[in-house]
Amino acid sequence: MNVDPKKTASNGQEKMLTSQEQQALINEVRRLIGPLSGKASIYCSDASIARYLRARNWNVKKATKMLKQTLKWREEYKPEEIRWEDVAHEAETGKIYRTNYIDKHGRTVLVMRPGRQNSKSTKGQIKYLVYCMENAILNLPPEQEQMVWLIDFQGFNMSHISIKVTRETAHVLQEHYPERLGLAVLYNAPKFFEPFFMMVKPLLEPKTYNKVKFGYSDDQNTKKIMEDLFDIDHLESAFGGNDDTGFDINKYAERMREDDKKIPSFWTRENSPSSVPNNVPSLDSIRLDSNSDASDNEKLDSSPDPKMDTGIINPEENISVNEGGKNAIEDMHLNEKLDTSGL
Repeated sequence: MNVDPKKTASNGQEKMLTSQEQQALINEVRRLIGPLSGKASIYCSDASIARYLRARNWNVKKATKMLKQTLKWREEYKPEEIRWEDVAHEAETGKIYRTNYIDKHGRTVLVMRPGRQNSKSTKGQIKYLVYCMENAILNLPPEQEQMVWLIDFQGFNMSHISIKVTRETAHVLQEHYPERLGLAVLYNAPKFFEPFFMMVKPLLEPKTYNKVKFGYSDDQNTKKIMEDLFDIDHLESAFGGNDDTGFDINKYAERMREDDKKIPSFWTRENSPSSVPNNVPSLDSIRLDSNSDASDNEKLDSSPDPKMDTGIINPEENISVNEGGKNAIEDMHLNEKLDTSGL
């Protein structure tokens, strides 16, 4: 494995782990997990174990516990057995889909359009999200293990917010797909995201914090970053690209059915999800604001206005917002914190 700096959980300082040190920790997790067979054995590749270790700052005990929980979840939920026909009704509006292009680092791209939500079923929404995550991983090249999310807020309003779905989504993604997110771009997020962002910012790990960026169609630096990340001729016009084809559910269904045929061979020893990350530039260097000279160690501005920040609902406090959204969520709260360190 490559030698990478790893953040410690206690003080955020970087430490260096050699490839030998990383392998020793991977071996220790494997020893603690114990003998495995079938799909569990295939899932627990060195690269997969390393993702859990990175998500828990190379703490063997915490990573082992996290991995055991995922193995239990995968045995019960069976995400690799979900097929297009099981979730097609959730996909009809194009609220989440894998694009037919990748970014310049080979990462698969998921487009998310929360304004096109078409279901009130939490179970159905999560099942489709899991299907999309599994499909994105299925289509990763061998040298890449992360994906990009492009989140388009066109048509989004307060009625699309579901605390229950938000909580369950956060749980599934952070606990069972650690280190799969390379970058998320929140494109043209509305102003009422600001209070969410302000409340959750102090709770975020710097590593996760730097994975989520705000971008705006009227911002020249955003445009430059998108051009650096994507082939503009393939990127959708909604994100500043030249492709205005739009989402076609029939064509997408054909792609997904073809992908479904690949799944059995994917879960073999030869084609297991064991990719090792390539050298993608540090997320600290991907800035969707004009303050490009700022130190990577500086705290980011507390407002999403500078085109580079992240927003997640604070689960333990009541939230009030302006622009007509107050009544929709002022009494909402979750029973547990959203631990985002595993993304």
